[in-house]
Amino acid sequence: MSTARNQAVGHGAAEQAPADAWTVMRQIYEAEAAYVAAGGPGKASYEQVAEHLDPEVVLHQAPGLPFTGSGTWRGHDGMERFLARFSEVWESMEFLEQEHWGDEDTVVVKNRVRFRARATGEEVDTLIVQLITVRNGRMLECRPFYWDPQAIAAACRPA
Repeated sequence: MSTARNQAVGHGAAEQAPADAWTVMRQIYEAEAAYVAAGGPGKASYEQVAEHLDPEVVLHQAPGLPFTGSGTWRGHDGMERFLARFSEVWESMEFLEQEHWGDEDTVVVKNRVRFRARATGEEVDTLIVQLITVRNGRMLECRPFYWDPQAIAAACRPA
């Protein structure tokens, strides 16, 4: 597995071949952030996210967080339902720093993200590590690992 590193997204990041896993994920992150910021279903187009997802995409979320539901989201319909739920919980998400390691088909991304909860307005700055598999230039599987799930859950609970 080759290694690549990118910090402070959008500030002098080296461009890579369009088919590699990091490029796919960078496009997904941008589309997800725009979808959430616009308010989710009915206010934003899911198509900008969907174009980067394999038809058999699977997202494995840790159970117990306010937006994870059953924990496993499958296919385009599952991902759209997940993002709708995610958009209900979060008002915004800002990628502050990203590091990545991988190749054309697999990437591990360490994200430092700032979320703002819709219910409370509270912000949480946290780390999320994701293991992602890409097939034919689209995300096939994603497994995120949250550094502080308790802080994420607490930010979403109204007082």
